[in-house]
Amino acid sequence: MSDTALRTPALGSPFTPDAKLQPYWWEHTPRPTLAPLPAPAQVDVAVIGSGYTGLQAALQTARGGRHTVVFDAEDAGWGCSSRNGGQVSTSVKPSLEALTRRHGPQTAKGILAEGRQSLDYLGQFVREEGIDCSFGVVGRFHAAHNEVQFRALARKVAQRGPAPGTDAYVLTRAEQRAEIDSDVYHGGVVYTRHASVDPARYHQGLLQCVQAAGAQVVPRCAVQGIQRDGARFRLTTARGITLARDVVVATNGYTGPLTPWLRRRVIPIGSYIIATEEMPREQVAALIPHNRIVSDTRKVVFYYRASPDQRRIVFGGRVSFNETDPRISGPILHRDLVSIFPSLASVRVSHSWCGFVAYTFDELMHLGVHEGIHYAMGYCGSGVGMGSYLGMRIGQQVLGRPEGRTAFDGLAFPTRPLYTGKPWFLAPSIRYYRWRDRMPW
Repeated sequence: MSDTALRTPALGSPFTPDAKLQPYWWEHTPRPTLAPLPAPAQVDVAVIGSGYTGLQAALQTARGGRHTVVFDAEDAGWGCSSRNGGQVSTSVKPSLEALTRRHGPQTAKGILAEGRQSLDYLGQFVREEGIDCSFGVVGRFHAAHNEVQFRALARKVAQRGPAPGTDAYVLTRAEQRAEIDSDVYHGGVVYTRHASVDPARYHQGLLQCVQAAGAQVVPRCAVQGIQRDGARFRLTTARGITLARDVVVATNGYTGPLTPWLRRRVIPIGSYIIATEEMPREQVAALIPHNRIVSDTRKVVFYYRASPDQRRIVFGGRVSFNETDPRISGPILHRDLVSIFPSLASVRVSHSWCGFVAYTFDELMHLGVHEGIHYAMGYCGSGVGMGSYLGMRIGQQVLGRPEGRTAFDGLAFPTRPLYTGKPWFLAPSIRYYRWRDRMPW
């Protein structure tokens, strides 16, 4: 995958002549240029990964008086923390019924409560820290791609029993044009508390908070090995050896051979996104009248929204059987976008890019300690809110603070036989789910 400008687009290509193979968000917030610091000889806390999770953990430990360093193999926030769609939800995918079957009623309710707290936390954090990142509680329209899925969504809302306009309410197919200028869906649900954010600007503000707290952020310095050294850990890095009392691994979709136990438990999945060229604001407002974030019930999901200035559509999905590059994914996503909004057939693509999210075998995010090493990861596509929230909680756990306890503590982190971190099963799974998404049930 390249982050360079696209050379001359092919004849008939949906790309603009100056299209870029990098996130649209980087236009306004390029990856920060940080000094190439040497690896410190000794620290209290070493964090591996400078995305939302790692920085939130580092902020807690640095403000708690611990000498903290954050390592990243790339520039700070180069991964999915600056590549996502900027959608913020209550994060937890399994239903109350499914969680109750697995973990019992008390833990199930606790897990769902953590999801709600993650949404509240991010909004509170942005306000209290004064981060200018276009955060807004705009609500989500979650659209049903067939009639069966609409009935399932309606039942779910009815079981929860919220009053319309407070948390979630149902719109029929006849009513959905109030939310989206399209007839491809069969109605859906509006979740009024869900939010949007400029992900790169949020990351930049968080990074500045971490630096102001006194933590060191060392980019382009991969950690190549972790070994026990008495009561400490010895980290071998590209710039020397660092001894640390505590280690936090926050690598999510970029988890690799450094931590094989974790690598066996997360499934890296490419999340592909395009941004359209600029349009009149009136045109964008006609497509999504209330500036909601939008997702749908497909297993191979689409998610989209207006850009913060409401001049573009930012459209994402999982498009490939095998991870490919944004030159190929861009035209596929453009075709899917036009299938929802036919009026955009002549609107071209200015940016096409990819990031890696981490799914888990139980569709839950996980945090904990393995062989003395703290970790938080596996957000299943909901990393903006939950990655931030669990990063904060794991930082509190490193400090030994009781408020760091979560409903995820002590949950088994499952893997599968023969899985070593390379998802050989992804291609047949996506083929199956695409077939299922075409079915009327």
